[in-house]
Amino acid sequence: MAETDREANRFTARASRYASVGANVGGVAARMAAARLFGGKDGAAPSNAAALAQALGGLKGPIMKVAQLLATVPDLLPPEYAAELQKLQADAPPMGAAFVKRRMMAELGADWQSRFQSFDLKPAAAASLGQVHRAAALDGTPLACKLQYPDMQSAVEADLKQLQVAFAFHRRMNSWLDTTEIAKEIGARVREELDYEREAKHAALYGAVLKDIDSVRVPQVRTDLSTKRLLSLGWLDGDKILNFAQSPIEIRNRLAQAMFKAWWHPFSRAAVIHGDPHLGNYTVFSEGGEPQGINLLDYGCVRIFHPRFVGGVVDLYRGLLENDRDRIVHAYEVWGFKKLDRETVDILNIWARFIYGPLLEDRTRTVADGIEPGAYGRREAFSVHQALKERGPVTVPQEFVFMDRAAVGLGAVFLHLRSELNYHRLFEAEIERFSLEALAGRQESALAAAGLPQPA
Repeated sequence: MAETDREANRFTARASRYASVGANVGGVAARMAAARLFGGKDGAAPSNAAALAQALGGLKGPIMKVAQLLATVPDLLPPEYAAELQKLQADAPPMGAAFVKRRMMAELGADWQSRFQSFDLKPAAAASLGQVHRAAALDGTPLACKLQYPDMQSAVEADLKQLQVAFAFHRRMNSWLDTTEIAKEIGARVREELDYEREAKHAALYGAVLKDIDSVRVPQVRTDLSTKRLLSLGWLDGDKILNFAQSPIEIRNRLAQAMFKAWWHPFSRAAVIHGDPHLGNYTVFSEGGEPQGINLLDYGCVRIFHPRFVGGVVDLYRGLLENDRDRIVHAYEVWGFKKLDRETVDILNIWARFIYGPLLEDRTRTVADGIEPGAYGRREAFSVHQALKERGPVTVPQEFVFMDRAAVGLGAVFLHLRSELNYHRLFEAEIERFSLEALAGRQESALAAAGLPQPA
């Protein structure tokens, strides 16, 4: 096919995507605006929330991932909308065997099958941007091959364009919250997820940072069987983490501690977080029939920070622990919050004391007593939401978005497991002898070894 024809097809696909997403979302937006115009509360009626979920549920691909991201960013959506969007499943109809063969040929060439000992054309899992196939390398190594759906770049750009429209609408409806930076961050992370070469580097980075943590396993990357749209990783056998929600407390605590390490150790050692808290991204590995730790499976949504951002996290923790207001304000400023007066700081501290709460108390405890996993953080976010309405507009810094989202997701996992740990001592162990200079040096070495650029 000529390049002009391919470009025309991409344009047609994108235009079609704009039309379908825009029509579905626009119709719900009009209902929300009308509800508010005639006396409703920001259009946040349960029927409108259900209508939005139904509109997005009729679309497959990246818009589903965007919808789920929106649902997990605290304080962005009314609780009714967040609850409905979290019910959505980010999946797409699987590609058939003939289509898989064509896609594999496009990535590895006409003789692609000769490069595998076996390759199951039926997907083991399907998600928003691609599907996973079980395979075996020529040396017999079991593999998970993630193959991207066709024309995902056009679909992503179309969906992100509609996201910009939705955020502009949100800013008009809720002038207290400036969502500009949130939109930038979501766009950047979703675009990165299209680049499987970058994801392979993320996996290599995590493999290096976690190599001495026996309770967390990272799959090996097969670069010889990977491209920009095909990622081949070692297959890690494991069970769903929710299968252990009723296990004895010792097992649940062991798995929760592994999750804590999987998240906080890379952050404290290389200023990087695994930003997607979806339970499907973790499985439990066992030895001798006994659950031992966590397999970390997906590396598409990874956020690499400048070391100073980690310094802000540590400063806020120390400030809250010691009631040092100057240090607290400094932490918010490091993160990029601007025009901080006393009342705004007090409002932000409502959220900070909730997120940091388990880390501040030197005792064995649950992550949050009496809260269901799906409601984790909602009450506190609503309190902040109401208070900031009187103070706005407030711009949420771009870097803050996925840090916040991942922390809430991690807390929900602890609630699912009903773990009881001394989170304070676990965190203190991770930041022991913390210094920005040491972190910057470790990060530079780790990123260079993985072939990743330094953060701006």
